[in-house]
Amino acid sequence: MKNLSVWLTALRLRTLPLATASIIVAAGIAVHHQIFQLPIFLLSLSTALLLQILSNLANDYGDAITGADDENRIGPLRAMQTGIITPTAMKKAILFTTLLTLLSGISLLMVALAGDLFSWLLFLGLGLTAIIAAITYTMGKLPYGYRALGDIAVFLFFGLLGVVGSFYLYDLSFDWLLLLPASSIGLLSAAVLNINNMRDLENDRKYNKTTLVVLFGRAHALKYHLFIILIAPLLTAYYLYRLPETQTWQYIFLLAMSPLLKSCLALHNVINEKQPSGELFNEQLKNTAISTFVFSMLFALVLIPQ
Repeated sequence: MKNLSVWLTALRLRTLPLATASIIVAAGIAVHHQIFQLPIFLLSLSTALLLQILSNLANDYGDAITGADDENRIGPLRAMQTGIITPTAMKKAILFTTLLTLLSGISLLMVALAGDLFSWLLFLGLGLTAIIAAITYTMGKLPYGYRALGDIAVFLFFGLLGVVGSFYLYDLSFDWLLLLPASSIGLLSAAVLNINNMRDLENDRKYNKTTLVVLFGRAHALKYHLFIILIAPLLTAYYLYRLPETQTWQYIFLLAMSPLLKSCLALHNVINEKQPSGELFNEQLKNTAISTFVFSMLFALVLIPQ
């Protein structure tokens, strides 16, 4: 039972709702277009969750090996950081999760794509790229998370690929307008990462983990954060505006932005402190992740035909 508790901690289950946001948005759009299929939704969901778990495990391993997760870390304790899980055990877990992700992803393609060879090759390539990206964020000789590329990767995989790619599996079609809600989810997901990086600034700088916050400092990172929070809902609102017969009540999903704006104010107060509190950063990280999930749920629900 103790081992189970240890591994559940390592999986970082609190991060999983954010990983579902793009899948939920794509499903809502599919329902609106009357092309929704439950098997595709469930397999898309399981693949996204497994990719997030894989990323969490690889991140735990990578930051522990480089030393970025040390005794001065102000975020939640990591499994390898505390010595509870050995590097060998973590490598085995990463390999096992990779196999599960492949199984889920290939099952998804079998259900959605049938004999469409072009789409098979395209999505197989995208899937393998997503797996590699999940692992190499902090692992390997050239971890891109240490080279200020994390925000771009999150925007692409949590936003563009998550929404546009998932929707394509329902209808085997592409619509440029989908880039609007996809960008919204990508930006809000990047905002979550930005809070994480603002919190970890000192340790990241100490261990040469280059993030946008390390490059530009917390004050500029907060301006970047505010820009993300303000632009993201406008993109989705414009997508809804472009749909035929949109009603005013359908913009109710914008209510999810209220806690996000309050979070920006809280972050401003934290950053202006002489010794910023890690706990306060953690609280706003959690609030932003939950608000993004709620945003995606409300948006998907207002798309359901009346």
